[in-house]
Amino acid sequence: MALGPFEIISLGMNLIGGLQQKRAADRAAQAARNAGDFNAKIIERNIDLLGRQSDLINQNLIMQKERNRTAFESLQSEVRANTAYAGIDMASATTQMVLEQNARELEYEEKVSDYNNAITQMQIADAQEDSRLQAELSRMEGGAQAASLQSQGTASMIKAFGDTAKMADTMGVFE
Repeated sequence: MALGPFEIISLGMNLIGGLQQKRAADRAAQAARNAGDFNAKIIERNIDLLGRQSDLINQNLIMQKERNRTAFESLQSEVRANTAYAGIDMASATTQMVLEQNARELEYEEKVSDYNNAITQMQIADAQEDSRLQAELSRMEGGAQAASLQSQGTASMIKAFGDTAKMADTMGVFE
């Protein structure tokens, strides 16, 4: 049976519609991948910022220790000067006890600072790892959404081909 122009146009439009749905789904899939990647890059930016924060905290610890050492030396000098001014022998037990107590206080403060710094560095490292995993997850979600959209597009295209074949059969093209 010969097909008229309406039947040919109808079959062609059905095929074109299926191909356009597939193409649209592919574009949407690429957009989903791009969005997942964009989000991941933003999250990864946080990793760099956390690294800089870690460096600043370490630099701050070094400066704090230097200030503490300077203050310690000043305090020890003051103890020695006051002891000498008062006419007390520098080798006396009391003077040595005060100087040793000051040294122990400085050592304790440095250990506390080192401990606090270690805890802060562990928290930063944990936050960096969390951000890395979030970025990876964002990429995976974008990929999964893209795969789903591509699958839908393929299904639409296959359905359009099937519908077109069914229409053609109904029109008697295959007889």
